[in-house]
Amino acid sequence: MSSPKAPSSTGRNMALIAAFLGWLFDGFEMGLFPLIGKPALQDLLASRIAPELMTATLDRWFSVIIATFLVGAATGGVFFGWLGDRIGRVKAMSFSIFTYAIFTGLCGFATEAWHVAILRFIASLGMGGEWALGVALVNELWTKGNRAFVAGAIGAAANIGYLLVAGLSLGMNTFIGTMRSWTLALGGSENLANYLLDHQAWRFLMIIGALPALIIFLIRIFVPESDKWEEEKASGKTSHWSTVDLNGVLIGAIAAMVIIWSWSPMGIDAGVTTVVAALITVTCFAIVVWGYLLPVRRYLGRAESAGSITEQSRITIRRNLILGATLAGIALLGTWGAAQQSAKWSSSSELNANGYTNVAQFTQIATSLGAILFAFIAPVIANILNRRQTYFLMCVAALGSALLFYKTNTIIGPWFFATAFLMGGLTASFYGFFPLYLPELFPTSVRATGQGFCFNVGRIIAAIGGLQIANLVGVFGSSANAYSALCAIYIAGMLLVWFAPETKGKALA
Repeated sequence: MSSPKAPSSTGRNMALIAAFLGWLFDGFEMGLFPLIGKPALQDLLASRIAPELMTATLDRWFSVIIATFLVGAATGGVFFGWLGDRIGRVKAMSFSIFTYAIFTGLCGFATEAWHVAILRFIASLGMGGEWALGVALVNELWTKGNRAFVAGAIGAAANIGYLLVAGLSLGMNTFIGTMRSWTLALGGSENLANYLLDHQAWRFLMIIGALPALIIFLIRIFVPESDKWEEEKASGKTSHWSTVDLNGVLIGAIAAMVIIWSWSPMGIDAGVTTVVAALITVTCFAIVVWGYLLPVRRYLGRAESAGSITEQSRITIRRNLILGATLAGIALLGTWGAAQQSAKWSSSSELNANGYTNVAQFTQIATSLGAILFAFIAPVIANILNRRQTYFLMCVAALGSALLFYKTNTIIGPWFFATAFLMGGLTASFYGFFPLYLPELFPTSVRATGQGFCFNVGRIIAAIGGLQIANLVGVFGSSANAYSALCAIYIAGMLLVWFAPETKGKALA
């Protein structure tokens, strides 16, 4: 049996560009909703909610939509990872980008708040899948010596998207005015311009979120399939996947939504106490892990029975799935608990604005610039040292930088933005590290599914932790103290990483 032809350098470059653009637009869309979510909900709820109830209702819907995004991304990472291992990286990545682009665009035509929640859930399925598939594809196409650069590029891409959103936010009024002039100049009516551009142009910005679908043409024409996956297909290993196993992913997604509901205002209104919510969380998280693992566990059982893998390989893969998911969950929880809160905290009453304006936007610019830089640095360090030492040092640095930011700032000024840059970079360094490390934990036959599980189950952990911020503020007395306390999760990472496998210098299986 002849081996598949190795991809050309042009093919490898096109794969990296496609994955980079896909994750950049993911980051842009993830950063966009916090910018336009509240004006969108004000528009959709204005005729249905009494003014005195608007703030509480809006905050409730905002929390629900953010939570559904996290659950959808986690589910999509597992589902599209499964699809990539079954039908190929390129086809599955095309489907994932189509999903998040089209359903993001459809949000612009929503007429109810629950429409946005459902459409963003479906869109986030594609976002979660695109990361797992893009990382698997470029790692399998690029040579070992270039993988640190590849990992850094993927890690930086989403943060470039966040940076673009911050820039857009600063120029929002000018942007809307320009779009209004263009709409009218092209023959559009005043009513059309108002429909698209009122309420901070949320409908227009959602609609143009469909533009990443154009990347699909780039992928289908220029991006080659992974030769490693083609070898797995030729050997018959891809036939061990079964569609019926996806029922476990569905059950896991439902369980994750129950967790979110139990801690949300809706659960509180239904009489769910903190103790009951904690019991629901423990029970349902076990169901999430069981459900998301079901497709790969069943695959490994069939592959072992067919003689495609050994019993020891099956045990090792299952162990790496749990370890990888925990390491990713620690990093994601630290990010959502610290860096992602910095822009909101920057405009809170806990800080003296000191005459600065647009503080939240400039804070996001500072953290994004730091994240872009350190996403490239982290995989280089991992190649100089090793994977476990690097993760340990990243945990130490991330915890130190978060404490420096939240415990030494009381007034907006140069020190504030310098520490924001540092915290944004060090807490995001993991996202340059994971595209290097996670592919090394799994063989080609389960690489996309394994990565999707590890990185995206971490989103569920982050969602659960993020819902505790209000409780932590009550316990510790301020937002800064609450964010600092949540970052103690990095200590768990410092300990756990020594139980993870060291993969430096080992070729992808």
